[in-house]
Amino acid sequence: MAKYIAKRLAQLAPILFGLTFLVFALLSLSPGDPALKRLSLHGAGVSREELELTRERMGLNRPFLVRYGLWLRDALRGDLGVSYRDGRPVAPKLRGAAGCTAALASASLLLSLLISVPLGILTAVKRGSVPDAAIRCAAFVGNAMPNFLISVLLMYLLCIRVRLFPVIARGSLQGLTLPVLAVAIPLSSRFVRQIRAEVLEQLSCGWVTGMRSRGVRERFILFANVLHNAAGPILTIIGLSVGTLLGGSVVVESIFRWPGLGKLAMDAIRARDYPVIQGFVLLTAVFYVGINLLTDIAYHLLDPRIGLD
Repeated sequence: MAKYIAKRLAQLAPILFGLTFLVFALLSLSPGDPALKRLSLHGAGVSREELELTRERMGLNRPFLVRYGLWLRDALRGDLGVSYRDGRPVAPKLRGAAGCTAALASASLLLSLLISVPLGILTAVKRGSVPDAAIRCAAFVGNAMPNFLISVLLMYLLCIRVRLFPVIARGSLQGLTLPVLAVAIPLSSRFVRQIRAEVLEQLSCGWVTGMRSRGVRERFILFANVLHNAAGPILTIIGLSVGTLLGGSVVVESIFRWPGLGKLAMDAIRARDYPVIQGFVLLTAVFYVGINLLTDIAYHLLDPRIGLD
């Protein structure tokens, strides 16, 4: 296990290097001048001399490879630079926002599992019935609706019409409710269909028929055997949904003004705040690869017959 983890961590280095280099290059080629954007925040006219001086202070006049090399050197030391927008260090800003995003993602994933696991099992057991058709139809609609549309509908119905929740989530538990729903609804809709497929596949196996012929109770077969065998693929589905959680959180956090990584990244993109964007990409990549590693290890622990390699 230790050898496998060390091997996976060693593979992480070239992935992060290639990703950060690509993002750094795309940011350098993107239209807009961060120095001009920073000076224009004050609302006054910008002279040519002042613009060049600001670019010099921000290091934007240096060649691309020099700037990337300096950033990479500092990043390896844990220093992600300072924000172009407010001059604050990037690392503390990311740490503060990461906690809010972790709370949103964890609550959304937990709510999705609480909804999708019982409904997925029910639709598999009641295959072809009216509840099966109704749940599958609702899951299809929920999966087809994008996060921003669900967010706007929830905001209109529960904030403006009913007035149960604040329009802007200000970091409180009440403000977290609607962002969690906006992320969990499409995610649980996707989980319901996938869990149903996994449970149906297990129910169609010959060993299930053999256990039924021996008089084993249906509930014991379902919960002690079918779900155990389906746990591995379901865990893989959950691990692969981390990208969906992070991607959906970016839109949802921006709409509800939840102070997480998504909102921080969108504000940085609008302000051409390259150090914050670069730090966000690096942190997201590390988190995504780490979750996939934990998923592979958990898959092996659930079913030792599956080798780590």
